[in-house]
Amino acid sequence: MTYPHQPCPQAHQPQPFPQAPQPLPYQQSPRPPQPPHDSPATRPDKDEPAKKPGRDRYLDLLRAVALVRVVIFHLFGWAWLTVIFPSMGVMFALAGSLMARSLARPAATVVRDRLRRLLPPMWAFSLVVVPIMFALSWKPVREEGLWWFVKLGCYLLPVGSPPFPEESGSPGGFFEVSWADQGVGPLWYIRAYLWFVIASPLLLKAFRRLPWVTMLAPIGLTAVLGTGLVTIPGATGEAILDFAVFGSCWILGFAHHDGLLKQVPRYLVVSSAAIVMGFGLWWASGHLTDEGWNLDEIPLAQSTWSFGFCVILLVYAPSWRKLPDRLAGWDSLITLANNRAVTIYLWHNLLLMASAQLVDQLWNVPWVGDHLGSYLESSYTVLTFIAVWPLLGVAILAVGWVEDVAARRRPRLWPNGAGKLPEKPPQARTGGHARAR
Repeated sequence: MTYPHQPCPQAHQPQPFPQAPQPLPYQQSPRPPQPPHDSPATRPDKDEPAKKPGRDRYLDLLRAVALVRVVIFHLFGWAWLTVIFPSMGVMFALAGSLMARSLARPAATVVRDRLRRLLPPMWAFSLVVVPIMFALSWKPVREEGLWWFVKLGCYLLPVGSPPFPEESGSPGGFFEVSWADQGVGPLWYIRAYLWFVIASPLLLKAFRRLPWVTMLAPIGLTAVLGTGLVTIPGATGEAILDFAVFGSCWILGFAHHDGLLKQVPRYLVVSSAAIVMGFGLWWASGHLTDEGWNLDEIPLAQSTWSFGFCVILLVYAPSWRKLPDRLAGWDSLITLANNRAVTIYLWHNLLLMASAQLVDQLWNVPWVGDHLGSYLESSYTVLTFIAVWPLLGVAILAVGWVEDVAARRRPRLWPNGAGKLPEKPPQARTGGHARAR
């Protein structure tokens, strides 16, 4: 990149004004001229170590809230939660921002590292779930032949939807007949995440060439596929629809990372997002399902509402290197949730069913079942919600360390950041004046 040439001063002639540099695209803003490498401005200060880019605690907070909301929704089934806080859109937007940050490195290396972090926790999950399904009399489908075994490979590489028995176990038994459906159901998110990771190098190039078109194109695709104008049958159609519904949120993460939202007046961004969200609610009101305002069942409403919601969350995003005082008490739990996000998401549905089984055992406790049975029944769901968190803690202790191994970190049982030493302030130099910062 060239910079305006400054002519040598002449005493006998006036100096012309230097030409202003030509404007560049938003992601390639010109640097100011750099001082010589041996100048005091660029000479490293021995007393001030280089700062590594830390975690954005605001994004960590959003991810933790999204995980808790997913657990609450899958237990209580309150459809309005998908409107109050669209967790999946938020999680994809955050992941897209982190992916754009990672793609400063070679794309092949980034994709490989992301797959390495994603797949081992899923393999640990599959290693438990698949043998149980076979033990409960699950068998290959003869009509599908070899293709059935190919689909079974999605438990190793989730490019598609893995198969599972529609009914397994027994009514009233420890494994309810729908346990496999509920337990394997959350794997759609892993499949969608995998697709986004693989596509991200191309998506990021397209975004930086045509940012607004690329960011809004998935909503247009959802308007075609999610409304029935074009139908792609089977698991392939479901995967493409999921990619379209949350694609704009993922690419919005690119915009947040690159600072595109800051290039537009905030009032214009917020008002445009409100219009998109209003359209989503209007569309949902005319396409309500048996579950009411469950946006998960209304693709176009989910896509537009989640996108507008995430725009507002990110346009007002503060830059927190640590949580503010009013949230500081939650710091360790937020850190734990982010370090074990994949484990919590993969196992929470199975553990919700296990929690219900534990609550059922209260009726077998002497005196409790006879005298408190009506209270137990009225608070059944709340008791299940209370019981699931200790079980999630057990899952974190038992298999959460796989996430560390996958990330090539030292395995940790309970990574809540409690053992981390606080940063020491830099010491002033002796024998001279400390450099102003």
